[in-house]
Amino acid sequence: MISITEWQKIGMGITGFGIFFILFGILLYFDSVLLAFGNLLFLTGLSFIIGLRKTFTFFFQRHKFKGTSFFLGGVVIVLLRWPLLGMFLETYGFFSLFKGFFPVAFGFLGNASNIPFLSALFRRLQGTSSMV
Repeated sequence: MISITEWQKIGMGITGFGIFFILFGILLYFDSVLLAFGNLLFLTGLSFIIGLRKTFTFFFQRHKFKGTSFFLGGVVIVLLRWPLLGMFLETYGFFSLFKGFFPVAFGFLGNASNIPFLSALFRRLQGTSSMV
């Protein structure tokens, strides 16, 4: 059984609030203040969940440099009050950083859902690529 520390619980809450503020900022026509606050909360929560060292090593791996530069560059652009351009850069960087995780997530959702159509769709999206 995996034990979750108090810091990780706090990090999940902070990350949840960050995602909420990002979605709310998008809903309010790319409000730059809400998006910037959501980005800062998301990154802070992530570092609480997995730790500062693991966060740093995740973002600054050699093969993830392009995704990291787009994601963190998008955060900076949002902080400089260019929210639409910043969110486009962040989205590209996010998909580039987490592209190895998507097949695993789709596989889990395909096995977890009992709805035949969704199960088949998630298995098709899972594909054959690995996390590495």
